[in-house]
Amino acid sequence: MRLYKLLNTKGLETKKAVKTALKQGLVSIDGQVVTDPQRNVDPQIQEIRLNGKKLEDSSQVYYILHKPKGYVTAARDPKLPTVFDLISPEDRREGLYHIGRLDASTEGLLLLTNNGPLSLRLLHPDHHVPKTYLVEVNARLDWRAIDRFSQGIRFRDGTKCKPAQLKILTDRPGYTEAYVTLSEGKFHQVKKMFLAVGAKVTYLKRLRFGPFVLDEALLPGKYRPLSAQELATLKAFLD
Repeated sequence: MRLYKLLNTKGLETKKAVKTALKQGLVSIDGQVVTDPQRNVDPQIQEIRLNGKKLEDSSQVYYILHKPKGYVTAARDPKLPTVFDLISPEDRREGLYHIGRLDASTEGLLLLTNNGPLSLRLLHPDHHVPKTYLVEVNARLDWRAIDRFSQGIRFRDGTKCKPAQLKILTDRPGYTEAYVTLSEGKFHQVKKMFLAVGAKVTYLKRLRFGPFVLDEALLPGKYRPLSAQELATLKAFLD
């Protein structure tokens, strides 16, 4: 949430009161005085104080979900179930949103939060948040595909992707298993990149999103709140 909204819920009910408190240096985040009411904050991750008093708030939630195949990353869909159908009613919050998308045929790590500004920052191109996928394709790939990925794949419409890392794990005639890591998220980008080197994706699973790694104990369709250590990694994206 924005700092001014938090302060509104903690006794400073008017814009004037918030402005005065900030101007007088009464508000601090992790020991540093702040004056910007638009700062994106979360008392679960940061130590926020007003006139020396620590502010508490647990209205914002952060979940890591193992998205299964057959679910769409959307609030609603006329034909398929959505990832939000996997969240129990007691864990749902107003404004709960997915950070990035995985299409219906893709499984793996998906982050959900009701911290809107944070989700926008994690997806912003300036942050170059890396994403790693396990992929299987119907062709045998070699060093030439690795080289093209490292240079940045160009699609037929002229769109050029940023350089990506391709690591081949297993290859044989008509089959390759590999890791691919990229720092952007164009529509169906991974599938289009492999088509550009003559291979069709037959299986796709996201294993990593920035500092977050898919928990091996988290079965498809299951989710959990972020751990304290995982929450701490979000500080860099709140500023």
